[in-house]
Amino acid sequence: MGECPVCAAEIEIADDAIAGELVICADCGVELELLGTDPVALAEAPSAEEDWGQ
Repeated sequence: MGECPVCAAEIEIADDAIAGELVICADCGVELELLGTDPVALAEAPSAEEDWGQ
């Protein structure tokens, strides 16, 4: 289990989850990044970068 850093809801993390995965908080809908699994650490996922026109 993890805790949403935005709304403090409990978030179920899969046993086979790895750092870097994205999860969605079911309560507030924010996209979170799994920073670590032992202990579980979650943070708001960075915004998608715009295409730099390459």
